[in-house]
Amino acid sequence: MNGLAKGLSVIRAFTRERATLSLSEVASLTAMPPATARRCLMTLEELGYVMRNGRQFLLRPKVLELGAAYIDSMNIDFLTKTHLEELARNTGDSAALCVLDGSDIVYVARTSIRTLMRLEAHVGSRFPAYATSVGRVLLAGQSAAQLQTYLETAKFEPLTKYTVTDAQVLRRAIEKCRRNGYSTVKDELDYGVVALAVPVHDRQGRVVAALNSSSHSARITVARLVEERLEMLRAVSSQITRDLAALPNLSLSAGLSSDS
Repeated sequence: MNGLAKGLSVIRAFTRERATLSLSEVASLTAMPPATARRCLMTLEELGYVMRNGRQFLLRPKVLELGAAYIDSMNIDFLTKTHLEELARNTGDSAALCVLDGSDIVYVARTSIRTLMRLEAHVGSRFPAYATSVGRVLLAGQSAAQLQTYLETAKFEPLTKYTVTDAQVLRRAIEKCRRNGYSTVKDELDYGVVALAVPVHDRQGRVVAALNSSSHSARITVARLVEERLEMLRAVSSQITRDLAALPNLSLSAGLSSDS
C-alpha cells in the first residue's frame, strides 16, 4: 500500500503547468529519493500511465481511467444533462458542481454557454477553496473543528490583489455564507471571474457539494448575480438533493470527511 501511495503521489505531481517533468523534478515534488521516484516512474510507464520523451516524463491518457471510475459511479451525466445544462441555458453562462478534496475544490460536472474568462475550468479542475464561492460554501458545511484545522493549516496566497488571504477575514466570510446559505466572490480567483454558489445536501442534510453560476465581472455585478440567479440555483440544488435521495447509486460522498 505504501508503494501505491507513492505511485499516486507521482501522478499528482503532474499538472497543467507541469505537463512534463524530469526524474529530479518528480523526486523533488514528491519528496522521494531519486531512486524511489525512478522505480515509481518505471512501474507507471510499464502499466501505461506514464511515458517518457528523452529525459522528460509525461502522463498518458490511461490516467483518465482513474478519474472516470469516480465520475461513472456518480452517474454524473444525469446531473449534467438534466440540471446543469438547463441552468447554463437559463443564465447564458456556466454552471458547475464541485466537491471538497482536502484544501481544494474539484469540478465534478460543468456546462458552459460562453467562454469569457482566461480561467476556463473543466471536469477534474482543482482550485484553492478559499478563493472560490463553491469553496466557501463547502467550508461552511464543515464542522467547527474541521474549519479551524483548515484555517490553521491551509496556505492563503494572493491569486489577485482582491484575494482574501487573512484567515480571520476568511472565517467571517465563511460564517456569513453559513448564515445566508450562499457565497459570492469577485476577482479573487482570477480577474474577471464573478461567481455565486449554494450548497447541495444529502438525505441527512449534510453539505456534500456546491453548485455555482459564474460569469465575467465586467458583464454582471455581484448584486445582480444574487438577485437574478440565487433562487434559480437554490431550486436546482433542491432538485439535485432529491435526486441524491431517490437514487442510491448517485453519490457525492467523496466530498465528505470521516467526521462530518
